[in-house]
Amino acid sequence: MADAALADATLDELRLTLAPAIARAAMFDGWNDAALVTAAQGAGVDPAVARLAFKQGPTDMIAAWIASVDARMEAHFADGRLANMKIRDRIAALVWFRLEAIAGLEESLRRAQAIQAMPQNLATTLKQGWSSADRMWRLAGDTATDYNHYSKRAILGTIYAATLAVWVADESEDKAETRAFLDRRIEGVMKFEKAKARLLGGPGGSGREHFDFARFLGRLRYPQH
Repeated sequence: MADAALADATLDELRLTLAPAIARAAMFDGWNDAALVTAAQGAGVDPAVARLAFKQGPTDMIAAWIASVDARMEAHFADGRLANMKIRDRIAALVWFRLEAIAGLEESLRRAQAIQAMPQNLATTLKQGWSSADRMWRLAGDTATDYNHYSKRAILGTIYAATLAVWVADESEDKAETRAFLDRRIEGVMKFEKAKARLLGGPGGSGREHFDFARFLGRLRYPQH
């Protein structure tokens, strides 16, 4: 959004517009008022107005940053480019796009994760992760409305969180270690889906009794060696 147009922007539009600049400033200032003022002044926005858009302070700033990545992802894949890919490739492409969208902002992410991990913020953090996972699955073409709707989003949310944790500390060339980690996690999901189909394929879906979903999520995040 051009600077001139910001004068008439809604608070929601202002949040999305300023969020990337706040994230860049957060590398040096942290997720605080200093970062907000830096971003606002850079965009020609009155800091007092910007503060109205982020009344909850750091948590609002981080939420807006996540929302801006969601919006960029949806715009990027709106052309249907995922349609001819295998499902595992669709998910990998979506997750990797999100990582590349915040490339160079590892320190901002570390600081954001520290804030998100605070006990009072955990519910909001989980909700944000679920929302992003839902957007990815919808872009990937998922239309499930039953048990699979929830299990897919829970699993992808776990994969994404774990991949972010690897990515933020990854110093390998072109984030090769993160790419390999993501590929392994997605391969694990594909094997899980096949196993689940067998487990639930019997009369009455009785196999579900023998599957521990929480245990599986734990294995995804902390794989056995």
